Amino acid sequence: MTIVVNLDVMLARRKMRLTELSEAVGISVQNLSVLKTGRARAIRFSTLEALCRALACEPGDLLEYRDRDET
Repeated sequence: MTIVVNLDVMLARRKMRLTELSEAVGISVQNLSVLKTGRARAIRFSTLEALCRALACEPGDLLEYRDRDET
């Protein structure tokens, strides 16, 4: 089981840079970068909520489940 974070996809769709998102949600660029590159091991619901609010999306737009065979 693999959870894929599609933050880069949502940023591209919204034509937003990581620094803009960082300012909008109050999370450091470094922490967002860890999330964006898939190196994060956990995410708080409050963080997910802030990201969804800033990107006008649903949690399912940011997080995707894939079988290991698909990756």
